[in-house]
Amino acid sequence: MKQFAIHPVDKSLAPQIQAKIDNLNKPKGSLGRLEDLALQICLIQQTLEPSLAHPCHLLLGGDHGIEREGVSVSPRCVTWQQMINFTHGGGGVNMFCRQHGFKLRIVDVGVDYDLAGIDGIIDRKIARGTRNFLYEAAMTEEEFDRAIQIGCDLVADCIAEGCQVLSIGEMGIANTSPSSIWMHQFTGIPLADCIGAGAGLDTTGISHKYEVLSEAVRHFHGEPLSYFGGYEMVAAIGAMLKAAEKHLVILIDGFIMTACALAAIQLYPAAQDYMIFTHCGDESGHQRMLHAMGADALLHLGLRLGEGTGALCAFPIVDSAVRMMNEMNNFKNANITKYF
Repeated sequence: MKQFAIHPVDKSLAPQIQAKIDNLNKPKGSLGRLEDLALQICLIQQTLEPSLAHPCHLLLGGDHGIEREGVSVSPRCVTWQQMINFTHGGGGVNMFCRQHGFKLRIVDVGVDYDLAGIDGIIDRKIARGTRNFLYEAAMTEEEFDRAIQIGCDLVADCIAEGCQVLSIGEMGIANTSPSSIWMHQFTGIPLADCIGAGAGLDTTGISHKYEVLSEAVRHFHGEPLSYFGGYEMVAAIGAMLKAAEKHLVILIDGFIMTACALAAIQLYPAAQDYMIFTHCGDESGHQRMLHAMGADALLHLGLRLGEGTGALCAFPIVDSAVRMMNEMNNFKNANITKYF
């Protein structure tokens, strides 16, 4: 696998950053989480004047062999249908990207449909969906490395345009299944507590999903990232690691992207310094996974759409933290008596 130079953020500037935050014309600590975010972003960028230039959103598409086992209420054709819908601007991800000024890149990493030549879709297809991990590894090590590199290259393109903040979303029917297994394997949380309804399974469907995934885990041998992962998920890991290496602010979306972040942190623990966990969704297990990572989500809106929509919704809060650092006056300049 490709190696990354990812180091913990340098905290030597922290006292100066905190002093600036504390001397803004407000009661000390009165802007709560915004102050924590401001400190984190300033440390990532090593500055007292942070910025969030050219925000970019990667929408990564891929299908999963495990879908053939009936673990999702949605058929796999929804993946390619939604990918095409995104090119027409009709998805939730399109709306939020427009609202918050993100450049959207729609990328086919492994959709089980011929999307080549469709305007608006970047073709990085590795294969038409992964293999069924109930019986064999979802991908080869060579395919895993290709997916990591695809994520890296996409981030490099964003950086070349001046990107300082990255969000990532996914489109792939049945991708809550590998996410649940990664969560189980990397945290030790019982598999039953890692499995939820996905796109809308009922109680019977969830029970069947548990049986299938339990059997897959019993068959498992080798490397969990390549054995269970999806092409779009591994590409997301590569994107996160490259973004951390280049000191970007990384907005982590819902259950699936949190599982990818968990995997990235398994490989490079320091990558978590660059991540902001934007929301806790309705998928069963998401809160448990965040807790296991020591992460506290910004939003709790009952979201479970995916596509990176929760990360995009949270962006104005992150932006407010940066604006606080750059636009609020301090006590001295405002001629206000400092009262603490």
